Amino acid sequence: MTSQTAPKGAVPAAVPARVPTPDQIRREPKVLLHDHLDGGLRPRTVVELARERGYAGLPETDPDRLGGWFRQAADSGSLERYLETFRHTAAVMQTRQALVRVARECAEDLAADGVVYAEVRYAPEQHLDAGLTLQEVVEAVDEGFRQGERLAREAGHRIRIGALLTAMRHAARSLEIAELANRYRDSGVVGFDIAGAEAGHPPTRHLDAFEYLKRENNHFTIHAGEAFGLPSIWQAIQWCGADRLGHGVRIVDDIDVHEDGSVTLGRLASYVRDKRIPLELCPTSNLQTGAAASYAEHPIGLLRRLHFRVTVNTDNRLMSHTGLSREFEHLVNAFGYTLDDLQWFSVNAMKSAFIPFDERLAMINEVIKPGYAELKSEWLFRQTASTSGSGRAEGGPP
Repeated sequence: MTSQTAPKGAVPAAVPARVPTPDQIRREPKVLLHDHLDGGLRPRTVVELARERGYAGLPETDPDRLGGWFRQAADSGSLERYLETFRHTAAVMQTRQALVRVARECAEDLAADGVVYAEVRYAPEQHLDAGLTLQEVVEAVDEGFRQGERLAREAGHRIRIGALLTAMRHAARSLEIAELANRYRDSGVVGFDIAGAEAGHPPTRHLDAFEYLKRENNHFTIHAGEAFGLPSIWQAIQWCGADRLGHGVRIVDDIDVHEDGSVTLGRLASYVRDKRIPLELCPTSNLQTGAAASYAEHPIGLLRRLHFRVTVNTDNRLMSHTGLSREFEHLVNAFGYTLDDLQWFSVNAMKSAFIPFDERLAMINEVIKPGYAELKSEWLFRQTASTSGSGRAEGGPP
């Protein structure tokens, strides 16, 4: 007679992986590394700040229609056209009060979306038109972030925000902004970045800024491999020494997928994976700028399968009409990702943050992993409740 009892020491059958619901995705503790402050304003805030400042350049003054205009303009498939939308948001972010408000609302919005840690970037040099100094810009934004953290906590959400100071790659102030980032590194600023159109503006033009930051043992990320290809990534890493790649999606140009499903990595792709260089991927933004044709065809699926250090990000929430929960929802729908996959992305991002190691580890072990464990446990209780309910319906005990 064959025993139906599992042998001693046998491993129980694994619980089938389950696709998370939108509500679970919203509640999971998420980490965001690539989000632009001037790309995440609420449409109503843009309208109200424009009215206060007397800015008459908005294409729409109704918040709903204005939000739609931003999305349509960003859907052009061109990075250069996409960047044009920032002329309007930057125009209304020129006073201390405006910067404090935008930063405060940013923190509140991210916290409400379940983000527990975020690095939000902005270019101080783009907020000087009304007479603010670079230092006043940084201090105003920091004040807004701290206010937003406090208000989020009062609303039952926890979030920590660090700022990345961005220099524009077509301008000549990168060393000055790098020095500013270093000056405020213990006052809310966690690193440095360069951004702007890649074509014709290689990161090597800003070597003095990167060399300065390395001498100061400071952190920086570089927008590279979004609209431009492998040379931009190679320069960012090998010439400039970037800690992370802003986007970096074009690393797939150095990966060959063969008909039998096998994969061959080129030397640059191998280096990026071997060195665990984080990729700040922004799926919806990549679709808008033509870096991918659809969510299902986005390189994140391949890069995740090959175990690159992949992170998921929003880039510009206003222009892309998105949030981090929505980005995860798109990936779940496209690739069938489970909570385990989403936890992998979140832990990757926290490992790659620019705050000290012990603080990153505490966030992973005390916030992120327990949060995902709680969500996963819901399946067990849901299954138990369903079984108990079925028993009562068939005449079982109440």
